[in-house]
Amino acid sequence: MKIKRVNYAKGCLLLGIFILIAMSWYYMAALMSMNMQPVAYWSGLDILMLFIMWSIMMAGMMLPSALPVILLVEQINENRRSRQASYSSTFYFIGGYLLTWTFYSLVITGVQYWLHTLSILTPMMHSSQVWFTSLLLFLAGAYQWLPIKQSCLKHCRSPLSLITTHWREGNLNAIKMGFSHGQYCLGCCWVLMALLFVLGVMDLFWISILTLVVLIEKLAPKGDIFGKLLGLVLIAISLLMLLYHSE
Repeated sequence: MKIKRVNYAKGCLLLGIFILIAMSWYYMAALMSMNMQPVAYWSGLDILMLFIMWSIMMAGMMLPSALPVILLVEQINENRRSRQASYSSTFYFIGGYLLTWTFYSLVITGVQYWLHTLSILTPMMHSSQVWFTSLLLFLAGAYQWLPIKQSCLKHCRSPLSLITTHWREGNLNAIKMGFSHGQYCLGCCWVLMALLFVLGVMDLFWISILTLVVLIEKLAPKGDIFGKLLGLVLIAISLLMLLYHSE
């Protein structure tokens, strides 16, 4: 009976996560372009819809790579349930994790609006300036090699020490722990997400590619090496772009 109860709880968790991911990708594939039409002048409603778009997009892109740590938290909760010890639903941890990316969505919305007012982004939400494209590619590539990136990636690839260090009783503490893990995830991936300004904020192909890149970096064997090689490629593209347009 206990095994069935544990499997049922885990099944409900996985179903909830997959529904959330599927709804996010459905929005990006079917509704995003409908709700975010190209505009020359942004109204308050446009900015709100942009924030909602980024928030949903970050959930769809980042939750798949967070699945292993979510399952790790659920396993700890299962062990506590089996011992009839107090525990908090893993969904509180997920909520804290998504809260981090919601804050990022708020900031990146402001950045995008600012870039739009400077005519650095087109109404189609991608870079209109070669220098900005090259600069962002170079910064993203260089960031892949910085110690802060490598430290955050290490925590994302091996989250057990973070969980054991930050584990506290109570729902609020579960949210805080998810938020803490989200900060490492943010430190690892925020520049990659900003590349959408170059590739196209609403381009589903590049959104899928970046999601795959994050999955490889965090979950694949030698994912950290892959990330560094990607950094070199981004820097090379940046320099080649400058050379080509300087002729």
